[in-house]
Amino acid sequence: MDSQDFSVRIKDLDLAFGAVKVLNSLDLDIRAGEFLVLLGSSGCGKSTLLNCIAGLLEPTDGQIWIKGRNVTWLEPSERGIGMVFQSYALYPQMTVRGNLSFGLKNAGLPRDEIDRRVARAADILQIGPLLDRKPAALSGGQRQRVAIGRALVRDVDVYLFDEPLSNLDAKLRADLRVEIKRLHNQLRNTMIYVTHDQVEAMTLADRIAIMKAGNIMQLGTPDEIYNRPQNLYVADFVGSPSMNFVEGALEKGVFRAGDLVVPMQGYAFGAPQVADRPATLGLRPEHIATGALLAECPVQFEVLVDLVEPMGSDTLVWGQLGPQTLRVRMDGQARVSPGERLTVGIRPERASLFDRKTEVRL
Repeated sequence: MDSQDFSVRIKDLDLAFGAVKVLNSLDLDIRAGEFLVLLGSSGCGKSTLLNCIAGLLEPTDGQIWIKGRNVTWLEPSERGIGMVFQSYALYPQMTVRGNLSFGLKNAGLPRDEIDRRVARAADILQIGPLLDRKPAALSGGQRQRVAIGRALVRDVDVYLFDEPLSNLDAKLRADLRVEIKRLHNQLRNTMIYVTHDQVEAMTLADRIAIMKAGNIMQLGTPDEIYNRPQNLYVADFVGSPSMNFVEGALEKGVFRAGDLVVPMQGYAFGAPQVADRPATLGLRPEHIATGALLAECPVQFEVLVDLVEPMGSDTLVWGQLGPQTLRVRMDGQARVSPGERLTVGIRPERASLFDRKTEVRL
C-alpha cells in the first residue's frame, strides 16, 4: 500500500516516564478514512498513544506522521487534527454557538466561514435548536454532541476521540455510539477512538488495535479479533462473557482434557504441522450448542449445571466439566435448572487453540 494511503503513521514510538515504559517501540499505520479503535484496560497505554498523536505528550523516541508530514515535534494546533475529550470541556459562560466558534475566531477565520462551519456541524449533529443555549441547560448527551461539534468545525482530516462516551449512562452511550458511526459514514474522515468498552470497539471500528502494557497485542477487523484471536490475552479480553478456557494437550491433531476428546478436523492451524504440546482450548459461550443445534456438532459431552443467569434475550448457564467451569449462552426462553446434566456440543472449527506456554494461537 502506498504511503499516501495512510493518514497516520506511527514508527518505533517509545514513551517513558522516568524508569516506567508506557509505550514500547510501537508501530501502527492507519489508513485514510479508517475508523481505528484503540482498545484495552486501564493503564495499557491507549490514551497515552492518542495524546502523543495529538501533540499533548512528547514521545521519548520514534516518529509520528500525519498526512505525509512528520509532526513528531509540532504543536497540537499545527497537526491538522480535531480532538474530543472524555470530559466535555465546554466553556460554561458561552452559548453552544460560542463554544463551537471560539477556536475558529482565535484562528482568525472570516466571519462568514465561521458561520458556515458552525451551521454545518450543527446540522450534522442535529444541535441547531441548541445554539443559543449554555452548557448548563443541556443534557449529557447534548453536551457531548457539542464537544464533538467543536472538533468537527475544524474541518480536518483526522479526528481523535478519547473515551467520549464514558461519562454517559448506558442508553445514551448506545444512542451516541450510533451517531458517531453515522458521522463517520457521512464524513469518511480518519477517526482514532480510544475506549475500554469492547462493545463500542466492535460496533464502531473498521479495525481494532488491542493494547496491553504499551504494546499492540493484535490489530485486525472486529471479525478477526473475535473469531481468530492471536493470543490468550485477546481471546480473554474480547467477548462478554469472556471465552471459556480448557487446559489440556494436543496429541496428533486431537485435543484431550480428561474425558473430553476433541478431534481438531476443520480447525485452521496457523502452520501446516503443529507438534504435540500442552495446549488451551478456547470456546466462546455462544459457540457451545444445545438442543436442536446439537445435530451440527461432531463433539458432544455433558456438563453439570451449577448456576443459571436469566438475562432476557438469552440465558447464561454455568456448568462443570470435571474440574473445569464452562459458560454456555442459551436462548432466553431456555428452561434449565441447577443440578441438571446438560448435553452440549461444539464444532472444532469455531474453537481457538493456544500454546499453553507462549499463549500464542496455534
